[in-house]
Amino acid sequence: MRKRKIIDLTHTINEDIPVYEGTAPPTLEAACTYESHGFKETLISMFSHTGTHMDSPAHLFKGKTQLDEFDIGQFAGEAFVLDCTDLSEGDKIDYSYIDRVKQKADAAEFILFNTGWSKKWPQDEYFGNFPYPTDEVVDYIIQTKKKGIGIDTIGIDPISDENLTIHKKLLCNNEIIIIENLCNLEKIGEDLFFFVALPLKYKDSDGAPTRAIAVIEND
Repeated sequence: MRKRKIIDLTHTINEDIPVYEGTAPPTLEAACTYESHGFKETLISMFSHTGTHMDSPAHLFKGKTQLDEFDIGQFAGEAFVLDCTDLSEGDKIDYSYIDRVKQKADAAEFILFNTGWSKKWPQDEYFGNFPYPTDEVVDYIIQTKKKGIGIDTIGIDPISDENLTIHKKLLCNNEIIIIENLCNLEKIGEDLFFFVALPLKYKDSDGAPTRAIAVIEND
């Protein structure tokens, strides 16, 4: 029997997780209890872009593809983790990071950026000047028709960019998804692996909390 290692790339949702300023944090309320009802049930309230989550083109553009409109195959495929952990605060992920592993990057359907920033979760420093990809890297993602990209920061755009320039470039004319707030990318290694990121399925989905995992084949 083939052995597989499953790595969880998802932050746990709780009431203290980082959210953008102006966004209400999630609430997890005990709606039913063992003592009163004989079972436990939780009322969960949160914005669609909470925790480890996925953005659809419809997040920014009316009439573009929503997550519930994608074929399920959009959310799984071969992936590669780009190690950018040598970068410092405010640095950019330039094309040299792609170029040095280009054969594997070309073969991947998803590129995940490991900046090491997830180690700051859930501290205030998580909202700092995290690394982000340059235009050239974004162009590469678009030209090679990736299914999606992911990053271990709160956004693919720098925290100071309220215009969401990278989001707009990726989502405007491309059938692509963006996964943000990933974790444990350092556990995957330097080989291609099978990636699964399944968003909560609801109607007219601009974005959704997502359970992301890596499936590593062991020899």
